[in-house]
Amino acid sequence: MADSDAIARLRLIRTPQIGPVTYAQLIARFADAARAIEALPELAARGGGRAPVVADRSIAERELATAAKLGARHLFLGDHDYPMLLAQLNDAPAAIMIRGDIALLARSVVAMVGARNASAAACRFARQLAAELVRERISVVSGLARGIDTAAHVGSLDGGTIAVIAGGIDVVYPPENAALQERIASEGLLIAEQPPGTEPRARHFPHRNRIIAGLALGTVVVEAAPKSGSLITARLAGEMGREVMAVPGSPLDPRAQGCNGLIRDGATLIQNAIDILETIRPIDARMVRAPSSSFDGPPPEDVDESARCIITDLLGPVPVAVDELIRQSDLGPAIVQTVLLELELAGRLERHAGGRVGLIA
Repeated sequence: MADSDAIARLRLIRTPQIGPVTYAQLIARFADAARAIEALPELAARGGGRAPVVADRSIAERELATAAKLGARHLFLGDHDYPMLLAQLNDAPAAIMIRGDIALLARSVVAMVGARNASAAACRFARQLAAELVRERISVVSGLARGIDTAAHVGSLDGGTIAVIAGGIDVVYPPENAALQERIASEGLLIAEQPPGTEPRARHFPHRNRIIAGLALGTVVVEAAPKSGSLITARLAGEMGREVMAVPGSPLDPRAQGCNGLIRDGATLIQNAIDILETIRPIDARMVRAPSSSFDGPPPEDVDESARCIITDLLGPVPVAVDELIRQSDLGPAIVQTVLLELELAGRLERHAGGRVGLIA
């Protein structure tokens, strides 16, 4: 990608009010980030507001320079080497930063997550499971957190580990994993969605979890308490149509309740690496498709005022699914998405999890 195009894309990506869905729609409509930036004022005006202030060119230039200095680089959605499975998500990251061996993404990938305060037995099992998977040329992805994540990375470090972190690619978290994070960047692959220098905040971790689940054919939960972040990753994997797997545990241990609940609800019970391989290999060819520079779904269209009023009247502060808006408005998906795009750029619409949208009160 030419530097000028990379700069324009980064300016869009780092602009407030432009999230992954909006970015993808803008590129689908204009095919060029610079043209999309020029069109923002008109689109926002149609939505009844002012266009967002686009990130300055110097911000994008500094980020690209910082990445080069760190030995990292950006992968933009639509690039030929952007991860194929991740690109299938409706909210696929517009750009990720990577350090390390990108070839690990060309293999089949399995996610492994679990409790931060995991038992010693669970950590040992996770290390063993990860080591057996990489011997089969399977890359293991996790989130570099304490407990099961760390064990999974240690077990797969010699054969192919991928770490997705919540902050910037130059920020270490947790501090005790500083040496491990650097080894992964040197011997495996380190991935971050946030700009360099970003300290991880609570709101960043769900975004990181969707990348972990999105990179993988399936997610294995080794140990997890109810309502843990690991279960969020498993839920996201299920919503993406990926396999959800869990290691059973004692009903007397609260850290096993999450895994046992997943199995009760239909997750595949995992006792060894063979169970994982038998689960993911039948779906490998079906799941993976070649990446494309285009974006799925119809491109946005210009709409008349009556259609805009119909959709706006259906919206309120309570989030509603986009599919429901399409059904109730009796308008085409491209028209509905165009109105939502205009409202979001005008600062009047907020996107929520699960493909839901609502007006900002």
